[in-house]
Amino acid sequence: MPQTLVEKIASAHAVPPAPMHAGTFLRIRPKHVMTHDNTSAVMGKFKSIGAARMHDPKQPVFAIDHDIQNHSPENLGKYAKIEAFAAEQGVDFYKPGTGISHQVMIERGYVTPGSMVVGSDSHSNIYGAVAALGTPVVRTDAASIWATGETWWQIPPIAQVTLTGQLQSGVTGKDVIIALCGAFSHDEVLNHAVEFAGDGLAQLSMDQRMSIANMTTEWGALAGVFPFDAVLHAWLRERAAWLAERGTPRYTAEDVQRWASSPLRADDDAIYTVELELDLASVIPHVSGPDHVKVMRSLPEIEAEQIAVQKAYLLSCVNGRLEDLHEAAKVVDGRHIAGSVQFYVAAASETIQQQAEADGTWQTLEAAGAIFLPPGCGTCIGLGAGTLEPGEVGISATNRNFKGRMGSRDAKAYLASPAVVAASALAGHIASPAAYEPCVLRTRIERTPVTPRRGGVGLIEGFPASITGRVLWLPVDNLNTDGIYSGAMTYRDDVTPDEMAEAAMENYDPAFTGIAKSGDIIVSGLNFGTGSSREQAATCLKVRGIACVIAASFSQTYVRNAINNGFICLNCPDLVAALRNLHRGSDAATIEAGELMIDFGQAEATLGSETFAFTPLGKVPQEIIVAGGAENVVAERLAATS
Repeated sequence: MPQTLVEKIASAHAVPPAPMHAGTFLRIRPKHVMTHDNTSAVMGKFKSIGAARMHDPKQPVFAIDHDIQNHSPENLGKYAKIEAFAAEQGVDFYKPGTGISHQVMIERGYVTPGSMVVGSDSHSNIYGAVAALGTPVVRTDAASIWATGETWWQIPPIAQVTLTGQLQSGVTGKDVIIALCGAFSHDEVLNHAVEFAGDGLAQLSMDQRMSIANMTTEWGALAGVFPFDAVLHAWLRERAAWLAERGTPRYTAEDVQRWASSPLRADDDAIYTVELELDLASVIPHVSGPDHVKVMRSLPEIEAEQIAVQKAYLLSCVNGRLEDLHEAAKVVDGRHIAGSVQFYVAAASETIQQQAEADGTWQTLEAAGAIFLPPGCGTCIGLGAGTLEPGEVGISATNRNFKGRMGSRDAKAYLASPAVVAASALAGHIASPAAYEPCVLRTRIERTPVTPRRGGVGLIEGFPASITGRVLWLPVDNLNTDGIYSGAMTYRDDVTPDEMAEAAMENYDPAFTGIAKSGDIIVSGLNFGTGSSREQAATCLKVRGIACVIAASFSQTYVRNAINNGFICLNCPDLVAALRNLHRGSDAATIEAGELMIDFGQAEATLGSETFAFTPLGKVPQEIIVAGGAENVVAERLAATS
């Protein structure tokens, strides 16, 4: 049977390697696993499962990047413990200020064509720019990989995205991915792996490909993979020389030539669940937001509204590279930021900052009034200097603009390309760096019909036959992890279970904590749990006493977190549709909606007189849930081999 590129890479990393296809559960042994500030949390999991030594010290990489502006004794102490643990275990460690973890992974040669590289961060999709399979895992998975070298993965459905035509002058990869998110905003690639193809790829630089692959996360995809081509080949030759100069030849010129001589490609007759096409010539700069990535408007349309901004941001793993800094510098050269605006700039790595300083780009930005921040995540996740205050509006070259993510919930954030951000900082309102004529995006979509699995399923010993609980109906789609559990609490290691339970859903509905009771069942809309890979978005509901979550669909990363922590998630779009109809007149954020009985064996949920079929829970998740979580499964495995 023919294979896609994603299927081939996953098959090569299966234990044991064997041809695999979409839908298959498999054990995987990734080339590398990246953790950042959350390394300390993974350390706790690693020790709790009884592990003492890394299975393969060359497999993990620690790169500190999230809260690097926090110089409190507690945070510095945490970083010191991570560094000491890395030295003890023989793991590569990158100190705060080296750069954003994803940039470090690519820049320092850990990501190679045909490899599977995972990270305990939702933007691990970025590795696909290097023709690798990059996908997020959660902290429990990371601990499992540390201890055993392996974790589990289900190959998702595969989507092919064909890019044709030529970009207009001044249009960038960031504009392309914003256009894709907006044009195909009805979950066309939700929980899919995306493979890019088409003659339009040839003009996309590696920096632009990284921007596109990075934000396939916001598009709802689990991976975004580019093929090996001449652009990547040339970039790899340069990187190999750079690595050799620094005495860290993680790959060499000979490796690059070997990859180029027999590149891994999808079979010509590979099967894709959905095929999308975008004519790049029809793309003009777009702005996303506020508060939602998939809500976009063309730059000419939104510029006409003269939306005032108080803060502008050029930073992050999506747009903090040298090309991005160059774009912004061209716009602001010889001019000064508006007096009403603060313009924050951070390079994605210290190497990029040094390059920008060497070619004068950094000085141009400084002369224009930029406020520099250290290479790290910072404001993008609402940490450090420059976060949005109540009532403020920001325009940002980052990848997320969820309410409350970059600061106050009473602020608004828009996303755009570096050039648009720079132009807006100069003008004091959302503005264009050049004139663009309105243009209708030219797109195409073709689906391959997929029959959803329905019907009863065998239950393993110890798994409940049924549960009953009160429904809490949350009538929204795309309820993100920031809404479920705030980013401000995510990287605190001193949060108690009671505090975690109290914080559940506070960004979505502050009244939730006064409504929810132990045993309740949450039901919500499409793409529940989208956003970051923070596992607290699942565990906070578990410690709050929520019995399970039912949704029309889920972020697959959220499902991994839930299952790995012994928390049940069920897909039941028909129940969601019924609740939408029943409560369509209510504007409440949390609605008490009656008692629901869930029959796991029959894969049915009954609300009142109506019964709804849901996708059954298979053996693999049942085993993890019965064990009380994946940590216990790994602990049992380690005990059996000791």
